[in-house]
Amino acid sequence: MAGADEGNEILNEFLVESYEGLDQLDRDILELEQNGGSTETIGRVFRCIHTIKGTCGFLGFGTLESVTHVGENLLSRVREGTIQVTPELTSVLLRLNDAVRGMLQRIEEQGNEGTDDYSALIETLSALSDGKQVAVAPLVIEAPPSEIQGPAAVDNAAGFDPCEEAGEPPLLGEILVEQGLVYPADIAAAVHEQTQGVNARVGEILVARGSTNADAVKQALTAQQDTRAGNVAEGSIRVDVSLLDRLMNLVGELVLARNQIIQSSATRADSALLGTTQRLNLITSELQEGVMKTRMQPIGNVWSKFPRVVRDLAVTCGKQVAIQMEGADTELDKTIIEAIKDPLTHIVRNSVDHGIESPRDRVLADKSPEGRLFLRAFHEGGQVNIEISDDGAGIDPAKLRAKAVDKGLLTPEAAAKLSDRESLNLIFAPGFSTAAKITNVSGRGVGMDVVKTNIEKIGGTVDVASTVGAGTTLRIKIPLTLAIIPALVITSAGERFAIPQVSLLELVRMEHEEARQKIEMIYDKPVYRLRGKLLPLVHLNHALSLEDTPWPNQPGARDDAINIVVLQTDGMPFGLVVDRIMDTEEIVVKPLGKQLKGITTFAGATIMGDGRVALILDVHGLAARAAVLATERERAATEARDEQKAAGEMTQSLLVFSGGGDSRMAIPLSEVARLEEFRPDIVERTGHHEVVQYRGSIMPLLRLARVLNLPEAELGPEALLQVIVIRHETQHVAVVVDRIVDVLDAAITVQQRRRPGVVLGSTVIQGRVTDLLDVRQLVMTVDEDFLAVPELVGAHHG
Repeated sequence: MAGADEGNEILNEFLVESYEGLDQLDRDILELEQNGGSTETIGRVFRCIHTIKGTCGFLGFGTLESVTHVGENLLSRVREGTIQVTPELTSVLLRLNDAVRGMLQRIEEQGNEGTDDYSALIETLSALSDGKQVAVAPLVIEAPPSEIQGPAAVDNAAGFDPCEEAGEPPLLGEILVEQGLVYPADIAAAVHEQTQGVNARVGEILVARGSTNADAVKQALTAQQDTRAGNVAEGSIRVDVSLLDRLMNLVGELVLARNQIIQSSATRADSALLGTTQRLNLITSELQEGVMKTRMQPIGNVWSKFPRVVRDLAVTCGKQVAIQMEGADTELDKTIIEAIKDPLTHIVRNSVDHGIESPRDRVLADKSPEGRLFLRAFHEGGQVNIEISDDGAGIDPAKLRAKAVDKGLLTPEAAAKLSDRESLNLIFAPGFSTAAKITNVSGRGVGMDVVKTNIEKIGGTVDVASTVGAGTTLRIKIPLTLAIIPALVITSAGERFAIPQVSLLELVRMEHEEARQKIEMIYDKPVYRLRGKLLPLVHLNHALSLEDTPWPNQPGARDDAINIVVLQTDGMPFGLVVDRIMDTEEIVVKPLGKQLKGITTFAGATIMGDGRVALILDVHGLAARAAVLATERERAATEARDEQKAAGEMTQSLLVFSGGGDSRMAIPLSEVARLEEFRPDIVERTGHHEVVQYRGSIMPLLRLARVLNLPEAELGPEALLQVIVIRHETQHVAVVVDRIVDVLDAAITVQQRRRPGVVLGSTVIQGRVTDLLDVRQLVMTVDEDFLAVPELVGAHHG
């Protein structure tokens, strides 16, 4: 059904645009005949026929395509100046216009072009295009078919207007026959009588002959009028977007005035005023909804071209890619639709070209040869969220850092300090490209920086997340600019705030004693057990630094009830504790000024009914600022560890790192004292040992690659050494590694037992074979006598 609706929408749009073009075409053809026409007029005539030809071919209307094709050839010669405009040429172009209009009408009514023969018109157009002289009969304006064959009206005394029936299909006679009110023979007899010179219309003749009555004819005329009203070209109108913008602003101001009137009338015992206010409220709501709908368009209007883009790019790159889309009916403002069209196209092209591997590489990586591109759009927290994901090779942060250094965008020292997340954002740097070679698809260093710039122009953000070997996801968040949304109004520390209702899950209220018992502290973080699940809590007073309000189970807590607004962001719920919950109402969202745009906890502002300004909370930004998302993920990880323990699996916190080359190793996090970065020039030697002065003591330095006979990374003169500081009894030992990969909790299943040296065995962590090191054996590779050296006076341990 969705496909049929989409097809009807495309067809209706084609008909509306074509009718508008043909109306202008009539005027342009006559201008060509009168004064030869300007180059602009000739170009406009050509483009009209060219557009109809291209679209009807796509829609499968072969007859219309063949007629407009020869017409396009002729107009192309006129535009080039090889054929002059003559009265004969004008007549043929007008007939072309009539023929096209007739086929469009039949497409609208019947779904096809009909069975008329246009071979003579095609032959004439082709001959003129070839420069041949063609005898063209002058145009004869014939009476509309309806005046001969069908719809008729009785005289004005019967209450009919003859103008109601002229020239509009379906024919009145057809309607009467279809409704069973007259026989086809009656219509034929009436038409024959009319052609014999009777000065009356078919409808009048039928009533006079007694074949039907005036009421039946009147009903048929009404049905015909309804059909006319349903004409797609007459049922639409084009409006300038700037006019809609102005109308939207005026409605926003009207909503604010409505809110003020409602608040004022609520305090007065005036029934007449109250009734008028309610009426104003109803009308304003309907007007607001109607105006907003005029500007809203589904994002599917942009996505509809992506299957073709993906298919063509996949063929060009020799890849197999399937595209899936979710949330195509998510509506956005027209201005936003236009602004994100190009950025989304850039992202889709990059996903196919950079992200998804060739079928051969995918098979070697144990993947399906066909890659998957997934587009998702949804509303959350008063924002439009768009995600573009692929299941390709992902982005290696180390390669990005190396590329940035190679291009001179970063110094080696600055690159070494970047986290993986920061490294991924390098793809948005101007002129940055990871393409191995320049093609017509990518590799010219433009695209992702344009994406970021265009998204930020409309106040949005773009973020990237990637896992090597698993794929990449780009997330675009477009904040509210000017809209009218339902919101929950709350107060905290005497200030009013609005929370977009789209983020609201539920409201919870507890008396002080109940809250004191049910709000618990886990790792100094407050949580509330809601229906068996731990809900992390954020106090709005704390998050916005309004007041240092103690929790119910802390000293100095007020004996007040607790109000919790349960919200959700990124699929994770959390509770926002506020002083008071007011009411829900529709608010007009005003964008924040330049000075406040960097504050992620606010999505905008609004004017309340009493004229005061209230800030609109950005639920996601608030959760991020309060570190709720991290807390929630930690809680999920804790629950996962509990489940593993219940299943009898051994879980351990590990530090994962690379010792050299492509190796991956891990040691228990409990053995790690610190992670450090040392400058190479602070490394000294004593005997055959490398040492560094560290926290008031002499600390031996172990280069793990040398201990395990692995290839050492080549470091520049200013590159920093990545060091894991391990504490052995009272002595620290520094272990130099290639790079730190991650800190994680994992269920350890050793699949290869102890091998000679410092390796305990191997296991699989995050899909990679990882060696588990014996820390004690590793430390003992340093001379025991050296480790026994007493620490310097004043040594300090941390």
